[in-house]
Amino acid sequence: MVQLCGLLTCQEEPVPLKSISVTLSICEFVAGVSVTLNYENEEKVPLEVFFVFPMDEDSAVYSFEAMVDGKKIQAELQEKMKAHSNYENAISQGQQAFLLEEDKCSRDVFCCNVGNLPPGSKAALTLKYVQELPLEADGALRYVLPAILNPRYQLSGGPEDSCLKMKAPVVPLEDLPYTISLVATISSQHSIERIQSNCILSPTEYLDDKKTSARVSLADGHKFDRDVELLIYYSDVHTPSVALEMGKPMQKPDSLMGDTAAMVSFYPDIPEAEPVTCGEFVFLMDRSGSMQGPMSKQDKSQSRIDAAKETLTLLLKSLPIGCYFNVYGFGSSYEAFFPNSVQYTQQTMEEALRRVKLMRADLGGTEILIPLQFIYRGPSIPGHPLQLFVFTDGEVTDTFSVIREVRSNRERHRCFSFGIGEGASTSLIKGIARVSRGTSEFIIGKERMQAKALRALKRSLQPVVEDVSLSCDLPQGLSAKMLSPEQTVIFRGQRLIVYAQLTGTMPSAEATGEVCLKYTLQGKSFENKVTFSLQPKHDDNFTIHRLAAKSFLQTKDMGFRETSAGDKKEVLEVSIESGVISSHTAYIAINKDLNKPVQGPLARRDIPTPFLLSTTAMTPWKRACRLDRSHALGHRQKKKGLSLKETSPELERAHSSNKRTNLETHHPVFGENYLVQLISLQKADGSWDLCEGLAIVLGMKLRDIRDAFTIKNADLTSWATALAVLWLHANGQDLKCEWELLERKAVAWIHNHAESP
Repeated sequence: MVQLCGLLTCQEEPVPLKSISVTLSICEFVAGVSVTLNYENEEKVPLEVFFVFPMDEDSAVYSFEAMVDGKKIQAELQEKMKAHSNYENAISQGQQAFLLEEDKCSRDVFCCNVGNLPPGSKAALTLKYVQELPLEADGALRYVLPAILNPRYQLSGGPEDSCLKMKAPVVPLEDLPYTISLVATISSQHSIERIQSNCILSPTEYLDDKKTSARVSLADGHKFDRDVELLIYYSDVHTPSVALEMGKPMQKPDSLMGDTAAMVSFYPDIPEAEPVTCGEFVFLMDRSGSMQGPMSKQDKSQSRIDAAKETLTLLLKSLPIGCYFNVYGFGSSYEAFFPNSVQYTQQTMEEALRRVKLMRADLGGTEILIPLQFIYRGPSIPGHPLQLFVFTDGEVTDTFSVIREVRSNRERHRCFSFGIGEGASTSLIKGIARVSRGTSEFIIGKERMQAKALRALKRSLQPVVEDVSLSCDLPQGLSAKMLSPEQTVIFRGQRLIVYAQLTGTMPSAEATGEVCLKYTLQGKSFENKVTFSLQPKHDDNFTIHRLAAKSFLQTKDMGFRETSAGDKKEVLEVSIESGVISSHTAYIAINKDLNKPVQGPLARRDIPTPFLLSTTAMTPWKRACRLDRSHALGHRQKKKGLSLKETSPELERAHSSNKRTNLETHHPVFGENYLVQLISLQKADGSWDLCEGLAIVLGMKLRDIRDAFTIKNADLTSWATALAVLWLHANGQDLKCEWELLERKAVAWIHNHAESP
């Protein structure tokens, strides 16, 4: 069951939600968002209602207001317990009051109490936030408006005051009683090439001749039954920059909001290097009951556990020979494939793959903390640093405890996390990756988990970038205080954003500053520099200041119960000064202008939420092995772009034999996934044996292939491996990102055996 954002009573029943309107303004890679939810009390009794909604954990919520019967009530940010006390006092006196807070269990869920909504009244609740947009592998900037708030597994002894315990009735999608409207304006110094979405959009309207400004909107009548995703493609997203923003007037000197704030963005040009072949790779796979649910709300969507199994198979096939690995499944309990991590060999790989096929979403609830602690207690393997890959739908309640555990072990490992399906907790997935210097990915809708998982594996195999430092060269009398955490890891192709507070006297209009990023890779030193004007710009929303505050809070704020006393003091100061909500603050608004107190007991009503397809309605597991572009892989294609002389003589001879014997693929009906079959046949060392299964993939009879080799005592394994690599290039270019590591192992094996008779 899923739970959508809506006004819910304290007795866990929603108030009718009429519509949701969203105004989105994206400038370069920063989004400014205003969301208004329109409700109406059509009953004859007053209501106390509870508003629950998901929010990306990177969002800096800085404003909340209520418009009730034409009167605007602006909220004030206060210390959380003080705000609670003020709310309760107001309600007891019959006053209208509004309370907005971050949930105590997770940073990506917000709650709002609306007290004393009279009969016939209309309420429009508006919240505003700013957010950095993540950069996808294909260069797209990704914005997501969350809709799905999945139920989180409740631990025994957990907090009883979490809004995550709320439940609501479910209905088919077509019966949802409310719609959403969204208008997005995008602007950039670079031209906007295209805008894509998982929802139906109006045609893109360009607002200038250079296509640097555009507007799109959701189609009329859109139901808020899925996360709304926008992908924005600029002509260039890799330009480093420094943006300065004026501070608030009348603020005290040397304060965050009073001083100039700087946002520095780098795209380090890290050279490609040979991947490392060592490491301990531990895969922690969610096997809770919720993983049996579909990836998305679309009909016949693949189940989460099946997508995860397919991805795990590909990861196991892609590991480098000589490393160590293990696989854990977790739910209410946990299981390991091996007592301790084992060396990657043909035998251990086959045993792991056998057990992957048997994996089911049958381990109950989602308790990830205990298996994490067990993994961290395990012995380290000298020369093989730990690389942890976590796959989960993120439906946990002890989010901050998990993040704290990962952070306490950050010196001995990196964590690469994957949120599976709509509604995965961004607080958990991003949090454990951020504190361990790894990366996070989210897979929703028809996105392929394999591509994102392989991208993370490639990053884990990159040589370590060391001695990372960031320095500023500023005129005398001006200094920079870094607000972002110190950067110790940089990945190739990754964007780096740093926030700073400039303290001192701003110089004349002609003055400039310089920021320099330095790092070392495999003994070589590199640096990237950006020169920038020291003339800050004014922004009414103080976007950079609030993003800087959010960056600081994410480092210090570990939840209402987990933050240390020293950090809590700093969190309170920065949160209240900047207006950016934290786990220790809450927005409170009281309408003191009512002519008379609201009378009568408070009633409750429910807003129904949509349900996901049951697993019995899904297609069999073999659908998990079907590729989105499988039809393109089944047709005869000519090999393009493969430079044989850059591989090996074996590949050249195989290509010549391929031409003589016509071993190109001929599959009039591409009913099975031959790419998956080919991958399943590869051995741990990267080679392929010449067998019936490979012959089927190549579209030939095994006997005909053997007869094609005229060289006496030919090494058929080398030939088979070369033919498999050629097949990948000829038939799988669209999915190259998923088999690059497999090919790399194969080519290395061919080179190592090139001199064999």
